[in-house]
Amino acid sequence: MAQIHVAHLRKYYQVHEKEPGLIGSLRAFFARKYRTVKAVDDISFDIEAGEIVGFLGPNGAGKTTTLKVLAGLLYPTSGEVRVLGFEPFKREHAYLRQFTLVMGQKQQLMWDLPPIETFLVNQAIYEIPDAEFKATLRELDELLELGPLLKKQVRKLSLGERMKCELAAALLHRPKILFLDEPTIGLDVTMQARIREFIAEYNRRHGATVLLTSHYMADVTALCERILVIDKGKLLYDGDFRALIERVAPYKIMRLQFDQPVSTEQLMQFGEVESNEGFTATLRVPRAQATEIALRLLAQLHPEDLTFEDPPVEDIIRAVFAGAVPAEVLSARATLASAAAAAPAQM
Repeated sequence: MAQIHVAHLRKYYQVHEKEPGLIGSLRAFFARKYRTVKAVDDISFDIEAGEIVGFLGPNGAGKTTTLKVLAGLLYPTSGEVRVLGFEPFKREHAYLRQFTLVMGQKQQLMWDLPPIETFLVNQAIYEIPDAEFKATLRELDELLELGPLLKKQVRKLSLGERMKCELAAALLHRPKILFLDEPTIGLDVTMQARIREFIAEYNRRHGATVLLTSHYMADVTALCERILVIDKGKLLYDGDFRALIERVAPYKIMRLQFDQPVSTEQLMQFGEVESNEGFTATLRVPRAQATEIALRLLAQLHPEDLTFEDPPVEDIIRAVFAGAVPAEVLSARATLASAAAAAPAQM
């Protein structure tokens, strides 16, 4: 049984629309006009125990709304939602003890007090025994290096230090489900990497299920094998991340370096030339023929260095959002990925 089950979830809002000026105000007073906003519009997915799933979409796509429904903060307009067998909107105590929601733009730490004070409050809220609390805090300290931060006022912490403490506060009760909404937003590259390492290690140690939203593709590529892509409330793709890249961009980027200039005409016989600056060049070559082309190029042009790269993930996701990828491509790949994922279980 999936730990997170979502079937035909919808969350609609009625938004008041007002015309400008005094006349608009009077009309709005006597005859209000409303517009239906479909924040989440008939999406379905299942997530198994221990999975780390990326939840991608532009601003306003419905990601945070979905997470809030899963956390029980919003009541769905329609559809079925079950997490760990519970209906989140019922806010049952047994459910509240088993998940956490971390929002990178919100904070639960008390601003004028040190983080340890918030930790103690959470210990009381979740009724964590002293021995378990101390053991968990030691483990989180080991993973996040919290020692110097615990007795320092939150308002004096840097953004990265505060996010480490936010994560620790959210995980003191060792939740089975982690809903992470932009956990690395605003952090520098080093701290982003540190937070990613922590999430991966927590998942490895405790088998926690993670649903992660992020605008940083590095977060997704480092942590997630499976992604959900949502836009305008609709689920566009659910499947293997690598499979999506291969399907949408059936080519590789070949970067070359030479000890003497090479003409564009010489390079054109091997692939599409994206750039050529004489001593360095970039080609786009079919993914299925990449090895063969590399061997021919090495034999004929003798480059000093040759490397392959996948196209930028941002470009792939941007193409999906822009509708540049046919629906049959997305659905076909999702079906194949799901079948491949299910195959080992059937053996």
